[in-house]
Amino acid sequence: MITQYFDSSTKKWQRILSGLSLLLVILFGINISLGSVAIPMYSILDYFSGKELENPSWYLILAQFRIPKAITALLVGGGLGICGLQMQTLFRNPMAGPFILGISSGSGLGVAIAIFLGVELGGLFEFSGIARSWLMVVMAGMGSFIVLIGISLASLRLKNSVTLLILGLMFGTAASALISILQFFSQAESIQAYMMWSFGSLGSLSWDELIVFIPIILFGMLLSLGLSKSLNALLLGANYAQSMGVSLTVIRLLIIINTSILAGTITAFCGPIAFFGIAMPHIARMLFNTTNHLLLTPLIILMGGLLMLTFDTIAQLPGVDATLPINAVTALFGAPFVIYLLMRKRNIQYTYD
Repeated sequence: MITQYFDSSTKKWQRILSGLSLLLVILFGINISLGSVAIPMYSILDYFSGKELENPSWYLILAQFRIPKAITALLVGGGLGICGLQMQTLFRNPMAGPFILGISSGSGLGVAIAIFLGVELGGLFEFSGIARSWLMVVMAGMGSFIVLIGISLASLRLKNSVTLLILGLMFGTAASALISILQFFSQAESIQAYMMWSFGSLGSLSWDELIVFIPIILFGMLLSLGLSKSLNALLLGANYAQSMGVSLTVIRLLIIINTSILAGTITAFCGPIAFFGIAMPHIARMLFNTTNHLLLTPLIILMGGLLMLTFDTIAQLPGVDATLPINAVTALFGAPFVIYLLMRKRNIQYTYD
């Protein structure tokens, strides 16, 4: 299905797609083989081929912990990359991203309200796993949607990209202030639950939660593929997009809704993950030298999953019975990349001029 987005006159993009897919499968196997208990690669192959494993406990480790975590990493990486791509095109700003513009903070505020009020009222943790998951998604989605609407309205008047970034930071600061107030009036149980969530984790999702998580993220990815042609037109300017029959109101609303769904869902389940959304589109553009969204969208989905799997492998600290917060790992690698982008901003601004 995805191959229809590539140029049929050349095999170049099909080879790139096939290569990335193969690399993704290999890294997926490496990722689920590493951890406090090392599982040989031949046992990984035996597991997927239905053969008996030499250690029965490996079945539980793979099925209940490592495979769900690896699937989560794939979807989170692709989803955050798509969020960054859509926001950079919508705002015509190379530094736009869920974390920078305060979208993640808005989602975090929604999650904080769900956690703090849920614990205080004694209702949140009485829900079934799926009902609790949907509540977190709805609250996080509402938070990100409100912030995105506010930034979108402001962008109609604020043409300076730096001012828009500062506005996003202010939204994030305001959300953090409200979260601090909620913490002040909350019980220790709810504060601890929120702090654990805020570290960011790819390994906290059970299969019950993945039943909610997977369809939402896949829907957002499919919608982003459907928006690719309109994003190409929007990249060339509002006047050009309108001349091509693109409804600016509709396309902007769809981008906002899709970004809210993706960012809100990912933040609700995995916590805030910094800098990944802003960096992933630039990495794809630099590696493949294209601004065509028909190509960038599927490439970012694959590359985002690939890079997030890599970060998760690093976070596992192979050979050590400990796992770093994924937010710390992405920030450690992402922050220097953002600094690099700022230093060469003149060279990347051409994409949006």
